[in-house]
Amino acid sequence: QVQLVESGGGLVQAGGSVRLSCAASGRTFSRYAMGWFRQAPGKEREFVAAVRWSGTSTLYADSVKGRFTIFRDNAKNTVYLQMNSLKPEDTAVYYCAAAAASGVVTGRYEYDYWGQGTQVTVSS
Repeated sequence: QVQLVESGGGLVQAGGSVRLSCAASGRTFSRYAMGWFRQAPGKEREFVAAVRWSGTSTLYADSVKGRFTIFRDNAKNTVYLQMNSLKPEDTAVYYCAAAAASGVVTGRYEYDYWGQGTQVTVSS
């Protein structure tokens, strides 16, 4: 069992930056692939970024590539999402998720555990 708690969301102006954190419970965090998803009002939850258990491989949605960075610190049981050059269309609830997988996981239904989400609002 893995419990995930996101933090770091809030209100930011367009062009600004925010770093989200996701703290995981349990001693097996390093065995899990981790990902970030987001869901805007009236829209489906969509993939944002994912990282392999070792941190050596990452994947990004085209909409955030070059602006967002996912990384993890297995010693702290934490995964991060650094978001730069934010746009109003990045406004959403952001969720972190954990998958018992060895590679990088992008499919929403491949994830086993989810956090409660943190709101990010980007004003124009």
